[in-house]
Amino acid sequence: MGWLWGKSDPPKSSDSDPLRDLDPSLRDFLSKESPVKYTPAPPPPAPPPETTTPAPSREAEPSSTPVVPAESLYPDGRYAHLWTSYKSLSAIEAESKSDQEKLLDILEGYKERKAQIGRAAVENCVEEQLAVNDCYDTGRWRDKLMMCRGENRAFERCYIMQSRFLKALGYLSTYSRPESVDEAIQMHADTLYHRMLAQETAAADAAAAGLPEPQFAPILASVSRSTTPAAGPTTPAPSPAPAAAAKKDDSPPLMPETQALLTAETQAALRQRLKGMTPTERELEEKGLVMDAKAARETGRQVSDIIGLRKSRREEGKATVGDTISGWFGW
Repeated sequence: MGWLWGKSDPPKSSDSDPLRDLDPSLRDFLSKESPVKYTPAPPPPAPPPETTTPAPSREAEPSSTPVVPAESLYPDGRYAHLWTSYKSLSAIEAESKSDQEKLLDILEGYKERKAQIGRAAVENCVEEQLAVNDCYDTGRWRDKLMMCRGENRAFERCYIMQSRFLKALGYLSTYSRPESVDEAIQMHADTLYHRMLAQETAAADAAAAGLPEPQFAPILASVSRSTTPAAGPTTPAPSPAPAAAAKKDDSPPLMPETQALLTAETQAALRQRLKGMTPTERELEEKGLVMDAKAARETGRQVSDIIGLRKSRREEGKATVGDTISGWFGW
């Protein structure tokens, strides 16, 4: 007889299993640790499957759940009718901006990129910065007399290398992507920097022990792949004269992408700058310079697009007041 609040008695097979309501992992733990071993009752045989005639295939019906933007607190579709005409504040501001304001935003963003890279590098070097502060506050008097030279050198090198990693990975190279992408690039740059430090420590330990220098995978695989010349219509082949001059001056070779983006004078200055650097530092410096050139080219393309739209409006007779005023000044 069942309880007053129960519908029926449980099946006999489940009565013989006292652990039927426990979590499977807990059940396994008890079966291993309990001194009393028992065999749970086998489950009742499953009923034979019923044969049903397949229903005629129909086209996939669209989901009945209305789509709401990410700003909604109810992703299940409640109040979806209120979001049909929704526009984000950034979209409204972008539509209401004039061409002159758009140009200023593009140029200001390009100028601000260098400052933001510096701030991101300082954030990644917070441990080294704390070490400098601790040295001045609670360090030994000998270190204080030396102006905490070791800690300051570590912080300065961290800042320089983190900036190079951020540039080489394309941090803030474009403003048409979400902030989460640049945050992931910042974290990845910090990971690569500490990997480089670990490799340098392993190489120093091997040299101190008289062992051969260990071989590591390249820090930036994309840079190592791009250093090998690849056949392609867009990659100009370097002339033999500059190559011979580079060998004569013992200058490091440049990537084909660098030769395609930079002028001859800039390439010569870059070779002089790369002479006193380690292979990893050369890769980062060259790749960072390439990404800077790409960012400048992207900024120029955006400016050209805005100027082209303004020119097309004038040709179609749809010039605005701002277009007319800018035409007076030769823009």
